[in-house]
Amino acid sequence: MRKQTLILLGLSFLSYQFMIAQGSPDYTGGLTYKFNEDGSKYLRFISWAQVQANYNTDETVDSNGNENSKLNFNLRRARVLMYAQINKNFLILTHFGLNNVTSSTLSPTGKGDGSQLFFHDVWAQYSLGTDHTVGGGLHYFNGISRLNNQSTLNMMTLDNHRQSWATIGLSDQFARHLGVFAKGKFGKLQYRVAINDAAVSSLDSRVAAAGGDAVYNGRASLGSKDAGKTYSGYFDYHFFDSESNVLPYKVGTYLGGKKIFNVGAGFFLHPKGSVINTGSLTTPELQGEDVSIFAIDAFYDTPLSDDGSALTAYAVFQSNNYGKNYLFSAYGTGSMFYGHVGYVFKGDKASTRYQPYVSYGSHSYDAVTDNRSTLGLGVNAYMSGHNSKLTLEYKTENFGAIEDNIISLQAMIYL
Repeated sequence: MRKQTLILLGLSFLSYQFMIAQGSPDYTGGLTYKFNEDGSKYLRFISWAQVQANYNTDETVDSNGNENSKLNFNLRRARVLMYAQINKNFLILTHFGLNNVTSSTLSPTGKGDGSQLFFHDVWAQYSLGTDHTVGGGLHYFNGISRLNNQSTLNMMTLDNHRQSWATIGLSDQFARHLGVFAKGKFGKLQYRVAINDAAVSSLDSRVAAAGGDAVYNGRASLGSKDAGKTYSGYFDYHFFDSESNVLPYKVGTYLGGKKIFNVGAGFFLHPKGSVINTGSLTTPELQGEDVSIFAIDAFYDTPLSDDGSALTAYAVFQSNNYGKNYLFSAYGTGSMFYGHVGYVFKGDKASTRYQPYVSYGSHSYDAVTDNRSTLGLGVNAYMSGHNSKLTLEYKTENFGAIEDNIISLQAMIYL
């Protein structure tokens, strides 16, 4: 019995978050290769795939003016994550994969941009005693809010709230920055802070117009000396059960596996990250503007009884300042409120469990008078916790004259 306990402790220390988070009655921690007898030195592999069928109820056209099919298929995510610990004082993690493979991103020989694997995370971390860690690399220890640190393995809604990944593609690579981080806890208070390099390239490739609004490509325009670094942090207090913070990925729903109530606050700062042109068309004069994003949020997840029923709820308020009247895609200077709630029906945990949910977001922008609103209605069918689940969701988004209505069915398998 003592030997079995040692093995279990060794294997579960870093995989604890994943084992509990999935809510699976027959999940034992994935594929782990042990380097020693008690399992304290190991290499662990995780793999998952999310495949979607999306039906757009409205007529849409592509960039060439051709009508699109209302029904489309999407390989939303295909990922492999590996991490290893051969000493209790350090860990290395590697995470690679691809996203959003559709008919428009497929290439004849699999060599197109949309078909390519790339590294999402590669970092090393070192323990400073029992409760504190430092590390560096391409990492996901983000600031702002819980959703900006969301795991894609165990989301309650079909996908993460898009605007909560508040810097994705603007100053980072797919929500990951290259830099150094520190994380840990003081009792019930957990923290993560980071100093990173801002990416030179950006999805926002616009040129700042004379006398116009801000453009968020400051590092490319002003150079690394003035706009090279970003600073972020997130702090949350755990009133009931404490969540694991060994890895950065925040759990979306525990399906009643833990009793959680956390209140958090976070930030993201990019000095002179955006630019405005105070000159003329022929003689531009670029002036940097600070990017600052702040949020407060709360997460609640609890079993309601011994019969398997459970409740998950989340809410966040976020203040976004990307510069003067900034507006690009879904991002803009202004404010955002978002929340969701889901309920797991009672039932045998070894059988399929159902979780209907609703989500709502409201976004205001300084640049326009119209607000963006999103509403999602969905249901999860957990056949083996998050390790095998189906999600059906109807989502409507309204912004000015634009209205999108999409029905999605997603199948996910995670091993």
